[in-house]
Amino acid sequence: MKVTVVIPAYNEENNIGNVLKVLVGIKLLDEIIVVDDGSSDRTAQVAASYGVKVIRLKENLGKGGAMMEGAKLALHPNILFLDADLIGLKEEHINKLIQPVIEEGYVMTVGVFEHGRIATDLAQFLAPFLSGQRVVGKELFSQISNLDATRFGVEVALTKYARDNHLPVKEVILEDLTHVMKEEKLGLIKGFLARMKMYWEIAKFVSTNIKTGTKD
Repeated sequence: MKVTVVIPAYNEENNIGNVLKVLVGIKLLDEIIVVDDGSSDRTAQVAASYGVKVIRLKENLGKGGAMMEGAKLALHPNILFLDADLIGLKEEHINKLIQPVIEEGYVMTVGVFEHGRIATDLAQFLAPFLSGQRVVGKELFSQISNLDATRFGVEVALTKYARDNHLPVKEVILEDLTHVMKEEKLGLIKGFLARMKMYWEIAKFVSTNIKTGTKD
C-alpha cells in the first residue's frame, strides 16, 4: 500500500524545510508533493531544493483547493496530508498516522497534538476534527464534492463525510508535535485576523451543511 504525502503551503519558506528534511528520509513514503498555494515568498524554491514534486498555483485557492490539486496528481492510493509549519516532526509520527490505514482497516486517521505546546494542544483537544495531519484514501477523498471550495473547512468536511457514512476513523496521538501559530508568522494583529478568517471559513461550511442537510 503506497503512500503519497501532500503538503498545502502558503508563504511557508521559513518553515517547510523543517518538515521536508524529515520526510525525504522516510522509506515508507513513496511520493512527496508540495502545493504552493499562490505564495508570494520562496516557498516553492525551498521545497524544490529537497527534490520533491512542487505544484505552483497562480492564485491562492485556500487549503481545500490546494489539497485537491495535490490529490489529483497523487500516484498512490493513500494520501498523507500534513501542514507545512510543523515543529518537532519525527518518523514515528508518520508511522502512527499511516499504519492504521494500511494495516488495520481504517479509512482515515486524524492526528492530534499532545505534549507539544499548550495553545496548540488545547485547540486540538477541543476540536480534533480541525487537524491538518491525516491519512485519507485517494478514492474516498475524490468522492467528497466541492472540497476545493471549502478552503479551511476541508478538515471538517472530511470528518463529516466519514461520520455520515459510518466509516472507521482513528484518532492518533502525536506526542511532542506542534506547529507555528498564525500570530507568530504574521504578528499579533494580522495573525489574529487570519485566525478569525480561518474560523469564519469553517463556520461557513458548517452552517451551509446544516441548512442544506447535505452529506458532503
